[in-house]
Amino acid sequence: MNNTVIKVEGLGKAYRIGLKEQKSETLFGAILNTIKKPFTNFKNITNLRKFGNINAEDVFWANRNISFQVNEGEVLGIIGKNGAGKSTLLKLLSRITQPTEGRIEITGKVASLLEVGTGFNPDLSGKENIYLNGTILGLTKKEIDERYNEIVDFSGIEQFMETPVKRYSSGMKVRLAFAVAAHLDPEILIIDEVLAVGDAEFQSKCLGKMQSVASKEGRTVLFVSHDMAAIKNLCTRALLLQKGTIVKEGKPTDVVDYYLTNSNTLNSTDNSINTSLRTGNGKFILQGINFLNNKNEELTILESGMDLYIKIFYKCIEKPINPVINIIVRNSLQHEVMNLLTRIAYYGVMKLNSEGSVTCHIPKLPLMPGRYSIDILLKYDFEMTDKIEDAISIDVEKGDFFGTGKIIDSMRNGLLVYHTWHID
Repeated sequence: MNNTVIKVEGLGKAYRIGLKEQKSETLFGAILNTIKKPFTNFKNITNLRKFGNINAEDVFWANRNISFQVNEGEVLGIIGKNGAGKSTLLKLLSRITQPTEGRIEITGKVASLLEVGTGFNPDLSGKENIYLNGTILGLTKKEIDERYNEIVDFSGIEQFMETPVKRYSSGMKVRLAFAVAAHLDPEILIIDEVLAVGDAEFQSKCLGKMQSVASKEGRTVLFVSHDMAAIKNLCTRALLLQKGTIVKEGKPTDVVDYYLTNSNTLNSTDNSINTSLRTGNGKFILQGINFLNNKNEELTILESGMDLYIKIFYKCIEKPINPVINIIVRNSLQHEVMNLLTRIAYYGVMKLNSEGSVTCHIPKLPLMPGRYSIDILLKYDFEMTDKIEDAISIDVEKGDFFGTGKIIDSMRNGLLVYHTWHID
């Protein structure tokens, strides 16, 4: 299908942000500012929606110069770091907020699932909200009646359908919201990263439904997620947003790989490290650390299950024989989750030059999604020559560790262990 259902041209959204108030250092200045304050406030209020000077200090562009098209039946994945402008873009497409500049053309009914409980009346019951949402989408009562049982069954909260939505937990709201959005047959389904609130079973259920909606029913889906495996497996095309603009567009695998190698998530963009917690005698020291993929490309974000190379750059006073290099990975709770050690994993006697690099290869990175800090320890002749706590931090995104298209989300601080099953 080549029918264009979404066309975006030169789209931009600007907001005015608060600036630090200038305070006078003299009594006369303070009195003068107090007198002028009401007039200044009135001027600020009247200028909230005026953007005559687009480069003014108090103007922030959440999106800028965005242009793309989406064809009928496409699943478009939108990725990027927090604050890249993904949610703002979806709100513009959902007509929740108006663009500052540019043009949006949409053909067809749109259902949006952007935040927990969006579009629900908290004082109405779950059942009443289903009918309310269906009516907004232009369905008749008879059409909603035909879908009602299927919606309730998918949500899994049948016993709470007569309860006001304001009594629901965040997970229950997500269940009902997704069930309504997916089963009222919108021609375009827009979904933000709200599925992260649900449990692993329900997330898997939602991804399956989205795949069915797109592939079997030919509907269009726009999907924002930090789940790189879902983007690769579910989407037919992807966009990468950075600082409110599109920096990469194309096949999901290509866009995800570009994101992992170019997103500035590390403490720095070179080999520099945080040395504030450094100790040791300095005879054998760490110079830098790189994270590389199997294409020898430097990474700034890692992915669960990826083929990872950690390159350690070192410098020493003399050429060490059989030194110890130790990489300790800690999770957000500062628990040690991985310990990489040359003394037990290197075959033979390690002989190093006075300066160079050593690479540690991890065929399938077993870390769950999250942020990790890394300690580096270097020893020689039974002496601690360099110990750097919290030397660098790295983010890990969800990946298809087992190659099955299924993601484990039930664990938060554990490790993924490669294993296989067979029928006896």
